[in-house]
Amino acid sequence: MCGIMGYVGDKETQRVLTEGLRKLEYRGYDSVGIALNDGETLQHEKSKGRLEVLEEKLEGAPLAGSIGIGHTRWATHGRPSDENSHPHLDEQSKFAVVHNGIIENYMEIKREMKEAGYSFTSETDSEVISHLFSHLYDGEMVSTIQKVVDRLEGAYALGIVSEHDPERLYAVREASPLIIGSGDGESLISSDIPALLEHTRDVYILEDGEMAILSKEGVTLMETETGKELTRDIFRVDWDMEQAEKNGYDHFMLKEIFEQPTALRKTMTGRLDQEAKRVDFEELQWSPETIQQWNKITIVACGTAYHAGLIGKHVIEELTRIPVDVEVASEFRYRRPIIDEKTLVIVVSQSGETADTLAAMRQSQRLGANVLAITNVVGSSIAREADEVILTMAGPEIAVASTKAYTTQVLSFYLLGLYLAESKQTVTEQKYKQLIESIIELPEKIEGMLEHSQGIRWYSDSIKDAKSVFFLGRGLDHAVALEGSLKLKEISYIHSEAYAAGELKHGTLALIEEGTPVIALITQDEVSEKMLGNVKEVKARGAQVLGVAEEGNLDIWEYVDETCYIPNTPSILTPLLTVIPLQLIAYYTSLALGNDVDKPRNLAKSVTVE
Repeated sequence: MCGIMGYVGDKETQRVLTEGLRKLEYRGYDSVGIALNDGETLQHEKSKGRLEVLEEKLEGAPLAGSIGIGHTRWATHGRPSDENSHPHLDEQSKFAVVHNGIIENYMEIKREMKEAGYSFTSETDSEVISHLFSHLYDGEMVSTIQKVVDRLEGAYALGIVSEHDPERLYAVREASPLIIGSGDGESLISSDIPALLEHTRDVYILEDGEMAILSKEGVTLMETETGKELTRDIFRVDWDMEQAEKNGYDHFMLKEIFEQPTALRKTMTGRLDQEAKRVDFEELQWSPETIQQWNKITIVACGTAYHAGLIGKHVIEELTRIPVDVEVASEFRYRRPIIDEKTLVIVVSQSGETADTLAAMRQSQRLGANVLAITNVVGSSIAREADEVILTMAGPEIAVASTKAYTTQVLSFYLLGLYLAESKQTVTEQKYKQLIESIIELPEKIEGMLEHSQGIRWYSDSIKDAKSVFFLGRGLDHAVALEGSLKLKEISYIHSEAYAAGELKHGTLALIEEGTPVIALITQDEVSEKMLGNVKEVKARGAQVLGVAEEGNLDIWEYVDETCYIPNTPSILTPLLTVIPLQLIAYYTSLALGNDVDKPRNLAKSVTVE
């Protein structure tokens, strides 16, 4: 969950590294460091805190060299500190290493190294790697790397520079993402594509069990274990640079909230024929016979993607009548799930590198299931290894709190549900076309809501000092309530919980007291009367209730204290509208509290370790 940057070329290496790390801070930002080779020795500087702290240190004593590595950290082993920051060097400062991942057997290695006379200055698992390089160096870097990684168990992406080889940068991958950039007279490594775009759009996606040798002359890829050179086509990145910048918005999160209509339209493109009113996934190679044989669908995901999966469950069951389970990936992978060749497993991950989801996908494939991935990153591990892939077209999402990735995942489930329903003939032609017409209208309706986004800001100001905020909903509204609650807690740090409203009397009412803010979602027609009864229950205990309902629903006025309306749409589609004010409430509450909206404490964007 850390960010790695590396460079070899004729540009000012220190600047290339720090600017790249700035674009990777969403992956971790509790400490940062760089190391450069000036042709004779390794120089390094690192510190606890954000990149600005390191840059202040470097102002008075810049580092020189044409080759270097950098790292921005999200702590897993060892608290944030100068000593625990990367890069880690051996005792003679001959090797510098940056690491993303977790070395599971580091304690065993550490004991051995201490017995051999090596001393350690950090609490991290990563420091053992630099000492292993010193201990195992045989005069040749490739063979030494092979010896080192042969000792490592776990997940790792490594960037390595050495005083012994002042013209080359080395990279190794095993179960942790690493991108190689190939430019004109320069080569780069990074944990993610945006950090490379200023320098090149030509990249290689390093695979597990592979390493790369980078120099000014170019890039050599090889199998780590055998040293066999590999030939691979370059992947050309077609992102607009501006997509990864703020474009005048105060925060990436706000920008990404406002990008949702565009992202939804892009996700529809090529999959939804608006004139013929048909869904067509040309990228899916399922035969009608394959679809007919599925008797169960299991959706596996984490966090926000899990919440998208809950909506997917409702949609697919409603449209296809196939039973659907939704599983948290970190639990699923340690059970003995009942799946087989008649099960479709859908894994959902924004980054395509979520460690638990990736492991769950591989487990499902071993058990014979057909696996579909819904992800935002082409070339990611999940996208490459899944049997079939639906790429959401959200573009780069930088803010830690996911917004447009979530809504494009939800849209993908709507399109998939209709696609499967047509194949299985479980939906009438009239309902099929009506839903497509309504889906086509959703981006424009969201644009209309966002034009009045400041209208919800007053509510954020009113709850910023609350001890707790509760979200209530039934059916699809409950799934959206879970996402709204997660958004609020992760960036405002206010305790927040979402409950199925029918569960109030089973314990939750004990938490409601005078003035407690409650956000009640009331968009599902078949349970609206039940929801109003639940609102009465919390109002009777003194709650201050914001009701979220469709335009024209005047009945809720006598039940709630304040109202927020969404445009009318079929009940099954309301989640894509209801979540918009909840995203804005979270954003403006965090802003009112003076928090770092894009980089909430203790969190990182891509969870690439367990």
